[in-house]
Formats: sequence, structure tokens, C-alpha cells
Amino acid sequence: MRAAIRSLSLAAALLLAGCGTYHRQGLEPGQAQQIERNLVGQKGWLSSDLERQILALNPTNVTARDIREVLSRAPAPRVINIHGGISWVIPRMVSFSEFLIGMGYPARSLTNPSDGTYSFSCYESSEQIAGMVAWFYEREGLRPMLVGHSQGGMQVVKVLHQLAAKPPAQLHVWDPLTWKKEERCDFIDPLTGQSRPVVGLQLPYASSVGAGGLTRVLPNQWDMSLKLHSIPDSVEDFTGFCKKKDLFGGDLLGYGSVNHYKAEGKAAVRNVWLPSEYKHGMIPDTQHLLKSQAIKDWIDAYHPTDEPIVTAKLDAQFDADSRHILWAADVWYSVKKHWVLELQRLIQAKHSPHHDS
Repeated sequence: MRAAIRSLSLAAALLLAGCGTYHRQGLEPGQAQQIERNLVGQKGWLSSDLERQILALNPTNVTARDIREVLSRAPAPRVINIHGGISWVIPRMVSFSEFLIGMGYPARSLTNPSDGTYSFSCYESSEQIAGMVAWFYEREGLRPMLVGHSQGGMQVVKVLHQLAAKPPAQLHVWDPLTWKKEERCDFIDPLTGQSRPVVGLQLPYASSVGAGGLTRVLPNQWDMSLKLHSIPDSVEDFTGFCKKKDLFGGDLLGYGSVNHYKAEGKAAVRNVWLPSEYKHGMIPDTQHLLKSQAIKDWIDAYHPTDEPIVTAKLDAQFDADSRHILWAADVWYSVKKHWVLELQRLIQAKHSPHHDS
């Protein structure tokens, strides 16, 4: 028993060593206001012809041509990546952002507008991230998406539970430019023009990969011990990724249904088992997939099943490095699906007789 405790303590110490944190500094008010004006301006310039083309897209079959000829001319929902707890995993999440950019997603929707970083830290407050989600939605008109790796995956679920809290719980709006909490707990819904609380905001898509395992012993994750795999209605679509032989991201080393995510209510929840040879800390490392056109074509054509639990298998062979292709393809499918859905939602709201401009 003592040996087991020592092993857990050693693992926790290793996880805490070289923490993957940022030293954030807010912008000066004048600079922040200029960036904010640019963010607000992105949502209102869609021409009637572009709106028509976007409404004609099939969200579940978004092709590379659709992205190149239509979506590249439109804004995109902000993707908030949350990296794990060790500093050396930050470049892996940067690699994932570069992969998304290479597949056609705009870089401006992947970077923090105040400092250009590609991800948030799992040690940054979940209340803060939830408040920033509302801030971005209010200004950009498109609900953000969340993608988390390792402890970042646990933080994604924590944010969802923050948004799903019941009254009288409140969440403050957080400004990602000044890096300060605002006094208000309500924001203006850009689709209705009406004020609404941050608590209760529903996101379109979120995902978590490699969450659980020994990272549960860390103090910043104790409050997630009983609800990590419980997904509330603060998200429409959620995909949880796990793999066997995962000491740092899989409960019971990643074996068994204990790793499966379940919906508390109406959220559509999928569980995807990745190959056990994928290395826990390396899964978001996906930029190399862009080097092969055959791999890119396969990823663009990828279409997951709607089954709640699936074992991902690669049905093709490539003459190039295809590590982590199954995770990348599945996340990319959902990101571009909700890119279309969010734009269609914005356009439809704009032309609704009840829209308050």
C-alpha cells in the first residue's frame, strides 16, 4: 500500500514539474478596444450570395471544395484548445492548431487575440474560460468550441459543468484582451439582442482526449472526481476519446466502460477508442499529416458513425506518417460540421422577424 502511495506521489510530482502555464498580461485599453472592434466587425459582412451558399451546405458532408470556395470567405467559430499540465505538451497543441489551419480553418479563430497563443492552460480557471466563451460569442456571433487534451480534457468537462450550473449560481464575463473579470454576469446574445446570463449558455461541440488516470490525484482536479464522465446539456455534441494502456489519461489504465462518457440529459455523446499505440502526451501532434495529400484527402472524406461507443480503425495505408490520424479526422469532422451549423444559425437569426439588430 505504501509503495502504491509513493508511486502515485511520484507520478503527481512529475506531472506538476514543468507546469504548462502561461504568464498572461492584459493589453492596454486602447489596444484592446481596437482588437475588439475588429472581432465584432467580422460577423456582419456576409454578402447575400455568400449567405445563400452557406445555407446550401450539408453540415455532415463538408468537402475540401466547400471550405476552399465558400467557408474560407466567412468567419469561423473560435476553437478554444486547452492543453495538458506539462509544458512540453504545449507544442503538441500548437501542432494541432497548425493542422487545423492547414486543413482550411482560419488562424484568427484559433489564437488568443491578446497574445497570439494557441491554447489555454488546464491550470487556468474554468470559471474564467467559461466567462471568455460568453465574451467571444457576444462579439463574434458564433458559439466557441472546446478541445481538451489530458488535464485539458478534464478542464473542458469542468467548463461544461460551470455553464450548466443551476441558479442562483453565476459566472462573470471575462475579457481575454485585458485579462480581467468584468462586473457583469450577463451578456448580450448576438442572435436575439437580448441580455442573458453566462450560466445556461450551450456550446455546439466539445471534446476530450486522454482525461482521467493519474491526473485525478492532482488537487486542481479533485472536484471532477465524480463527474468527469458526466456530460451536461451545456453542449450539443461531445466526443470523448480514450485508449487502453493509458496511465495518465485512462481510468484503470484505460480499460473498461469506466472510461465512457455519458449524457446527463439531451447532449449527443460519443465515445471513441483510439489505438493503444498512440502515446498519451503526443496525440494532438498532427501537423505532420499535412505533408501527404492522400492523408488530407482521407481526413476530409472521413465520416464517423453515430454509435455511442466505437473502436476507431484505420481502413487505409499511406506512404507517409499517419500517426494520430484517427483522432485528427474525427475532431476535424466535428469542427467543420459545427462551423457550417453556426454560420447557418447566425444567418437564419439575422433574417428572423424576431431578430433584434
